[in-house]
Amino acid sequence: MSNPFFEQRLQVNRRHFLGQMGAGLGSIALGSILQPKLLKDASSPTGALGLPDLPHFAPKAKRVIYLFQNGAPSQLETFDYKPLLNKMIGEDLPESIRQGQRLTGMTANQNRFPLVGSYFKFQQYGQSGAWVSELFPHMAQVVDDLCIIKTMHTEAINHDPALTFMQTGAQQGNRPSMGAWLSYGLGSENSDLPAFCVLLSRGKGNGQGVYSKLWTNGFLDSIHQGVQFSSGEDPILYLKDPGGMTRDNRRAMLDKLNSLNHMAFDEFGDPEIQAKIQQYELAYRMQTAVPEVTDVKSEPDYILQMYGPDALVPGTYAANCLLARKLSEAGVRFIQLYHQGWDQHGNLPNEMPLQAKDVDQPTAALIRDLKQRGLLDETLVIWGGEFGRTNYCQGTLQANNYGRDHHPRCYSLWVAGGGVKSGMVYGETDDFGYNIIENPVDIHDFHATLLHLMGIDHERLTFKHLGRRYRLTDVSGKVVHDLLA
Repeated sequence: MSNPFFEQRLQVNRRHFLGQMGAGLGSIALGSILQPKLLKDASSPTGALGLPDLPHFAPKAKRVIYLFQNGAPSQLETFDYKPLLNKMIGEDLPESIRQGQRLTGMTANQNRFPLVGSYFKFQQYGQSGAWVSELFPHMAQVVDDLCIIKTMHTEAINHDPALTFMQTGAQQGNRPSMGAWLSYGLGSENSDLPAFCVLLSRGKGNGQGVYSKLWTNGFLDSIHQGVQFSSGEDPILYLKDPGGMTRDNRRAMLDKLNSLNHMAFDEFGDPEIQAKIQQYELAYRMQTAVPEVTDVKSEPDYILQMYGPDALVPGTYAANCLLARKLSEAGVRFIQLYHQGWDQHGNLPNEMPLQAKDVDQPTAALIRDLKQRGLLDETLVIWGGEFGRTNYCQGTLQANNYGRDHHPRCYSLWVAGGGVKSGMVYGETDDFGYNIIENPVDIHDFHATLLHLMGIDHERLTFKHLGRRYRLTDVSGKVVHDLLA
């Protein structure tokens, strides 16, 4: 005989059912954040999840190291050899070459635009026969691993918009940076480390500022913003537990905090609460992972010697190159290194050798180090700045002393590894080093190609914000297939 009281207890109304189901789904969501491996397919990678349909196709590169030379190194003193400028030194830039291009406020009032060739000698290296300035003897030795693009160009003529454009695909702020887009789309290979890390160093030349908007998440969840490493004793501030707190205490505190945040999410539905939960959990895991990966003193002596005498000096370009290799090897998706000091409006022949010496040996060492570990093929390395430099002198031309103004029409950068052709020089500029005459590459093309190497169709990686679907390449950009191996 049935029990009517028992049957009454089994009856569930719609409100009760939905409430219980919501709590259950919320618990599953929280569980997937705290222990992401529990709900993942056995065949999927071990890092934090990206979008479910990415990559769109088989990637050629798994991660990126971007050695950004902040301030814009002159292409005419690096990789774009123009002997005509030495022959015509002091003569005015022909109007037929300048073609009325707008100038910065620093040279717009000049009555003359005297041409000036490079003070430094060039020589061809490697099987590619690429021209490299004497300022970069170490990079010259790895030139057959590089793909030098001589025809980059940009719409921006001043540092802030050009720098922001190169990093985010837009000249205005509040757009996600490249690293944030890759974190959003692909997630992390290592759930104990951020997908996007930022390293800063300062050279001996005139510097331009860098600021957090360059590694911002923009309108993406805050979990995708770049995590800045400092040069002090603690690479990431506030990561250590305060005195007297044990790991068990920290775990118990986080569990309680996550429970409260979960209740808040159930009530308000704000996705930023989930992002905060992820950040707290990542910070907890980083307490163990970061000290290990940032310990460069454990590197063999021959590796330290390869990167140069500053390899053990925290915050230097050499130390950051070595740290970038370690982070990449540990599975960090995007490492952005900013090196300041390339803004040579004057005194270029004296300043630029010091700046070049800072970066030459460590950069070449990074290429060699990745290559000997079998990592270069799956790691895309980028070296370059935000625009180029003029072929004419800023101010009065003096013997052995000159400066160059901003030049957006053409500049050089190089890429290596990660599925690009090696030992290649792409594109050509005119004999004055002023205009592109073959194979131009704009910022959106560059971003489209970078995403393609990571297995992403740049037109399909989008995010809806304020009623519009945004992407890194905005509404343009094409993959430069000639660069692909």
